[in-house]
Amino acid sequence: MPSECVILVENKGGILEDLIGAFEHMTPEDVTDQSVQVVNESSWESLVGAPGMETPVLVEFWAPWCGPCRMIAPVIDELAKQYAGKILCYKLNTDESPNIASQYGIRSIPTVLFFKNGEKKESVIGAVPKSTLTATIEKYLDL
Repeated sequence: MPSECVILVENKGGILEDLIGAFEHMTPEDVTDQSVQVVNESSWESLVGAPGMETPVLVEFWAPWCGPCRMIAPVIDELAKQYAGKILCYKLNTDESPNIASQYGIRSIPTVLFFKNGEKKESVIGAVPKSTLTATIEKYLDL
């Protein structure tokens, strides 16, 4: 697991500056909604990795010290609400569950992985716009 945060940010239309100003003093707990559940090493298999899990699963890999993770947290919360009943959304703290992060080759955070039937289908690295994540979710809703 890396000891420093690698910042990968796609700045479209100046949203980066707006997000930094709005969220620079917040913690993940400040911006996390109940619809995004915490997953860890003990719950991973039953919540995410179970074969036959037909509902698409989105997992955000994050850490409390990661600024871009705080920026993307509200986006993940919005997606969880928008797609409630269609996808499951989880977040995994890489500091607390390093074995899962290592198992999936997580080298930069935030990283969002998409699973279907217990298999990793796709990854999105960095603080990307909501539209990027939405497009990825839509691909797996149609399968």
